This record gives sequence, structure tokens and C-alpha cells, in this order.
Amino acid sequence: MRLTRQTNYAIRLLMYCAANEGRLSRVSEVASAYSVSELFLFKILQPLVEAKIVETVRGRNGGVRLARPASEITLFDVVRVTEENFAMAECFENDAADCPLIDSCGLNAALRKALGAFFEVLEGYSIDDLVKARPSMRDLLGIPDMPQIAGTA
Repeated sequence: MRLTRQTNYAIRLLMYCAANEGRLSRVSEVASAYSVSELFLFKILQPLVEAKIVETVRGRNGGVRLARPASEITLFDVVRVTEENFAMAECFENDAADCPLIDSCGLNAALRKALGAFFEVLEGYSIDDLVKARPSMRDLLGIPDMPQIAGTA
């Protein structure tokens, strides 16, 4: 199965927000970090906001942030929102009724099992897992360190 570019960058956007925890992320910063257009990221944001995976803050100092902890957002959550079609073969399409094997095909059963296993693996990984796997993610993405407030360590 091949995920769409939209899903790929939705996950990257969430990883950026998770690495930038405690601050709002500007779409322009995320676009620059991944060398992708802002317009494309804005398109990706809509389904993520509707699914309550991210939230946006409007205004001059606005941006985006995760709507819940990164440890509670699985890859399956993102894929389910951003992918339109999980058909691995024509058998999965709605108009496959003309196939004489539709109800008794071994291929159909095997592909459904494989898709279920794929979803199960995605359910086992959170955005937090991806970010923590790369301790240098902030540096790689060009996210500046948060300034220290006087009296804090």
C-alpha cells in the first residue's frame, strides 16, 4: 500500500508540532522546514482540525498546535483522516459486483487480512514515538530553542 503525499506531510506537520511542544507552529515555518508549499499545508490542515488532531489559533501571533498529546495521536488516526481509499485491488471497490468470485475469493480475504495488519501496526505508533526516536529532530527541522525565563532551569 502506498500512502498519499497528503498523509506523508500530515504526519510531518504533526511531528513538527510535537517537536515544537509548548509553542504555536507557524505554517510558514513548517513549509520551510519540509520544502513544501504553504498552500499545500493549509489544505492538509482542514481534515486534521475537523478530526480534532490539531487546533489553529488565528491572528497575528497565531499558528497550529496539537489538539491532544502527541502520545495519544497514532499513525492510524492520521491515515484514517487523510486517506480517501484503502482499496488494494479492484475487489475492494464498490463497483466490483460484476466479479463472479466477489463472495468467495481467497485473494479478497488475504488482502483484507493484510490491510488489517497494516492498520494494526499503524495503531501501535504515536507521533510522540516518531519524535522521540530522533532526539535531534528540533535541530534537523530548524526549530529554535525556547528562551529560558529568568528563575527557571
